[in-house]
Amino acid sequence: MDIAFRTIHLRKRIPLAISRGVSGDSDNLFVSVTRESLTGWGEMAPGARQGASTAQAGEAALSAFCNDESARLDGLGITQIHDRARSRNLPPCALAALDIALWDWCARKARMPLYQLLGMGKPRAPTSVTLGICAPDEARERIPLLLDGGLRALKVKLGSKEGIEADQAMFAQVHESARRHPRPLSVRVDANGGWDVPQARAMMKWLAQRGVEYVEQPLEEGREADLPALYKNRALPIFVDESCRVAADLPGWAAAVDGVNLKLMKCGGITEALRIIAVARAFNLKTMVGCMSESSMSISAAAALSGALDYIDLDSQLNLNPDPCTGARLVDGVVTPVDRPGHGAEIIDGESNHAE
Repeated sequence: MDIAFRTIHLRKRIPLAISRGVSGDSDNLFVSVTRESLTGWGEMAPGARQGASTAQAGEAALSAFCNDESARLDGLGITQIHDRARSRNLPPCALAALDIALWDWCARKARMPLYQLLGMGKPRAPTSVTLGICAPDEARERIPLLLDGGLRALKVKLGSKEGIEADQAMFAQVHESARRHPRPLSVRVDANGGWDVPQARAMMKWLAQRGVEYVEQPLEEGREADLPALYKNRALPIFVDESCRVAADLPGWAAAVDGVNLKLMKCGGITEALRIIAVARAFNLKTMVGCMSESSMSISAAAALSGALDYIDLDSQLNLNPDPCTGARLVDGVVTPVDRPGHGAEIIDGESNHAE
């Protein structure tokens, strides 16, 4: 198994502000795996919380793992490689790139689209597009731009450091803009852990009165012990994101949430995502797939899972100028996998060696 790396600079149209700070352009690591004259591709979006804050750190970690294990990896299946990498503490975002590349290779080998190999149908749920924390006048200007192209769902970042009064001022404008939108619009909220229990309780009641579907990660990661108190008499469904990194996290507070948002960069790729889906279903929880600062490469991998999920939040590629990859397409607001072997994504300049 031959591993190769390439770093590509991703430029954002609009920097994304959340409760923890602002993220702009990034250097993402693209990983290729070649076996039997076939090449599969994956992508890593760096993140300090995901174990590798730069593309260089991710490449170093992957190189060390693959060089140490090179004599033993060729005879292993994807799940075995994934579990060995986790046991070696490979950063989850770096592992995600390797895992995606291996699944892409496997689907190419089978001459099947990845979503079919995984036993998933094509998605029907529309993706949300994300509005970061901003002033009300900025929200008024950005919303029509974000929703251009037939998008039907809006995810609003709240948890402002200026407090819930600032959140309410921003969301009041969002509510007015959504009311004026020419098509029915679903609105969700992600606080990214920016509230405490009293703030979350007050905001969930206030947001429910304004038609919000659910609230994601109302409490900071590490405050899961407070979830039962918030869950009781909740005004809106609660989804966890940062509080669920791998499937083993879910059973501890499954009785205190309504759903889980899985992300490939956070959990380590498709292999662990499948486990999260299985555990969520066992506990009768709703499921969502999200993204970080990713191109259409890893968005296409996530889209291969999305036919089995309740909510979709795959929009980072829509905020790139330009997107360095092709892949899953936006069809009437739905991020739709393409019907070709693998996850269907390729680097636009042709260096992805996507030829079948």
